[in-house]
Amino acid sequence: MKKRILSLFLSAVFAAGALTGCGSEATSTETAVQDNTQAQTEESKDVTLTNVSYDPTRELYAAYNEVFKKHWQEKTGGSVEITQSHGGSGKQALEVANGLEADVVTLALEYDVNAVKNAGLIEDGWVNEFDKNSSPYTSTIVFLVRKGNPKDIHDWDDLIKDGVGVITPNPKTSGGACWNYLAAWAFAQKKLGYDEEQTKEFVKNIYKNVLVLDSGARGATTTFVENGQGDVLIAWENEAFLSIKDYPDDYEIVVPSLSILAQPSVAVVDKVVDKRGTREAATEYLSYLYSDEAQKIAGDNFYRPSNPDILKEYADVFDLNVDLVSIDDFGGWDAAHEKHFDDGGIFDQIYEN
Repeated sequence: MKKRILSLFLSAVFAAGALTGCGSEATSTETAVQDNTQAQTEESKDVTLTNVSYDPTRELYAAYNEVFKKHWQEKTGGSVEITQSHGGSGKQALEVANGLEADVVTLALEYDVNAVKNAGLIEDGWVNEFDKNSSPYTSTIVFLVRKGNPKDIHDWDDLIKDGVGVITPNPKTSGGACWNYLAAWAFAQKKLGYDEEQTKEFVKNIYKNVLVLDSGARGATTTFVENGQGDVLIAWENEAFLSIKDYPDDYEIVVPSLSILAQPSVAVVDKVVDKRGTREAATEYLSYLYSDEAQKIAGDNFYRPSNPDILKEYADVFDLNVDLVSIDDFGGWDAAHEKHFDDGGIFDQIYEN
């Protein structure tokens, strides 16, 4: 029955048509922001901005937006209102490419921002516009398990054991899911001596144990935490910490022996800001993410600050010694996406079977 449910779900998702991002099939937008098109001149410091982001940044930007409003008023004497849109990262990239007007995008990975660029909305070279390859904060992938860790889950190879129910989102719609998959792949490669077929079989066995493939990371958290499904959630580090914060007596975090440096990316949507006259405010909005004040907001919301000195202040929160691979170990996002997540790629091969 479980296999049939998964098969029906996958068929429905794939029927929507695989599109651009690491996760870019059309699904309903959780927060639609379609009508924010009133032109604004650069001379006016009273502006509105739309930030199209991915699922787990809701709390981060709820806090940051309030700080930025104050910063903008002090800097310019004007006011700024920020509208947020959240959903699976690939889906959000598709929404922007298809007409959802965003002044800025703050997505889960570089590939999804490039999907917006490829739609003609962002200029080449965006990745160098801001520090740290336009990644103002980072994260990694951990496991969230039920209190007491009843299934004795400590590393990736525990996820292939019989009777372990795994929750992770769908790489076709979720950027976080792509990071999850690649972290598992990197662990299997190292464990199995970089044998491609054995690595493929290992990751396939993880997905055999997946009970639900939600469209986004926050949906997967809801499935595990609120709906009580599964024994382990493969999660963004910040999502796991938020769950512990909300339910301290019910869950605990397990850090695997090897994970991945997850680098969310930010960019100004050039075509939109030039149309709306919001370039100055949009650029400042992303630049200020690197300020000490904003970096501490990131840390307080369980993202790893990109400023190494401020990151050290959170050494009692994050495991700073975990072994992390990076997307460069996969040849960059274009190579990783083509091999693993394109139609007919390895994810399709292992999951359809």
